[in-house]
Amino acid sequence: MDNNKLKHLEFIHNTINRMSTNSFLIKGWSITIVSALFIFSDNKMNERILGIAVLSIAVFWYLNGYFLHQERKFRGLYDKVRKLPENQIDFSMSTKEFKKDEYSLISCIFGKTIWPLYFSIIVMIIIIQYIAESTVANTV
Repeated sequence: MDNNKLKHLEFIHNTINRMSTNSFLIKGWSITIVSALFIFSDNKMNERILGIAVLSIAVFWYLNGYFLHQERKFRGLYDKVRKLPENQIDFSMSTKEFKKDEYSLISCIFGKTIWPLYFSIIVMIIIIQYIAESTVANTV
């Protein structure tokens, strides 16, 4: 493989790694934030805490989908560049041409590795809220 193509593929690969790392960190932060909300709520679940928890999960869900969206587009660019002849390597990092359904933000947000995690966190938040309310109701 020629030096220019190899260097360009390396640039793209580094960007893909960054997006993947960001996605991983977002998952960790989402669980950390929700856990902190429950800890600092002083065992008094209310609609405000529930709303903040669900809203924060929705934001992290979107961000995770966004980073996966970017990663998929750069994977498309990587695939395109690896097929180019050496004289057509221009070191472009533009992903504008990758607009098919597989690259769409919606398909990434509801991708099979994303939605089950965030949906299950939201369900757990609601279950914890229900348990907290029934515990308070039983003690009164």
